Amino acid sequence: MSNATLESYLEEKGYTSSRNRDLPVVNRAYKPACLIKESEAKETPVFFKLEKSPHVIVAGLITRRNLLYELIGKQGDPVAAYNAVSSFNRKIEYSVQGPLPGNLEISNDVSILPWIKFYGKDGGFYLTSSIIISCVNKLCNASIHRIMLSDTGEIAVRLVPRHLYFMAEEAFKKGEKLPVSIVLGVHPLHMVAAAASPPMGVFELAHSTRILGGSLYSSPIHNHPIPEASIIVEGWITPERIREGPFVDAMGTYDRTRLEPKLVVEKIYYRRSSFVQVILPGGKEHSLLMGFPREASIFESVSRVVPKVHKVSLTPASGGWLHAVVSITKNNNGDGKNAIMAAFAGHSSLKHVVIVDEDIDTDDPYQVEWAIATRFQADKDLVVVKNARGSTLDPSADNGLTTKIGIDATKPINGGEIYEKAFIPGCNK
Repeated sequence: MSNATLESYLEEKGYTSSRNRDLPVVNRAYKPACLIKESEAKETPVFFKLEKSPHVIVAGLITRRNLLYELIGKQGDPVAAYNAVSSFNRKIEYSVQGPLPGNLEISNDVSILPWIKFYGKDGGFYLTSSIIISCVNKLCNASIHRIMLSDTGEIAVRLVPRHLYFMAEEAFKKGEKLPVSIVLGVHPLHMVAAAASPPMGVFELAHSTRILGGSLYSSPIHNHPIPEASIIVEGWITPERIREGPFVDAMGTYDRTRLEPKLVVEKIYYRRSSFVQVILPGGKEHSLLMGFPREASIFESVSRVVPKVHKVSLTPASGGWLHAVVSITKNNNGDGKNAIMAAFAGHSSLKHVVIVDEDIDTDDPYQVEWAIATRFQADKDLVVVKNARGSTLDPSADNGLTTKIGIDATKPINGGEIYEKAFIPGCNK
């Protein structure tokens, strides 16, 4: 087995012994969400099994931003991590080996998949960590999508208007179904790559595979390039629309019910007793994995207009999506406002952004509020953009149309010691 698997990551962290322990076997409704929420509060992974499932479930692996930096191999260096993720936008060549190595069991029974009902009003049982891979005209795409199993046994895939959505629509216009390969239980770096949004034609998993030094393999039926995985589902996205939702989004609120394409499963290939990662909707891991590629794009955009960007943090309370704090070094007093506009350009869903100086920790809400309290005047330092395209995840937006606010909480150039925070020599607090 190569070093590009979920198991190798768990082994590196010293967690693989969990498979051999007596793990709790829990009902698929709600109890898993309780266990994951408790683990995220402790910032430690949790392992358990689901009824009638041959896999070991792991959750809460990536609950702190520094774990993301380490995952990408940058050991606590946010700028290096941003640059690495930004490089995912470039097309690179990749090779595909033969079939996935090892013995795989085969099933037509979708009930063995790790379906979970997380919240009280969920529309069905969900897969939340599924990467869907499809290729059209030798251009391949990998992206994370929620998949819902209804009470009637039908399966719906939520497609937002990005690459997979347009690939499916093109197939539907021709009267065809879109062949897809769905992988679960992959190295977490593949999850980060699949959450990115590079230009069409850039295969996201080629980048994560290169960083990991692993290989891509040919999926059993559709011959799509897939990484090593605990589960491979071969199937078709069809033009038939069925109900999907409600589902809890990154904001911790219910996304509305929609009609989404139906997924038809042809075959399931899996390794018994292997690990499968589950993401709690609206949890820490959800916001970090979804938001981090956008932190990288904000960093890249702001870096074009100011001398130096130190750190970007999409805030946990905003689902790691709607609010950002960006620390910069200024050359001119207008740099803060330029940084605001560049941040909005770097992440179109961004609703509020606060620009701070390099002496402010973007992950510390106390320090950020202190900067706003001491370095910001609303009549001079506030930027308001009305009727801008934002995010449909914001329930207060009008179908995604929103008002955006930027706060320049940086001190004036040569502002003097009145803007400095007092410190005690020899004391690190």
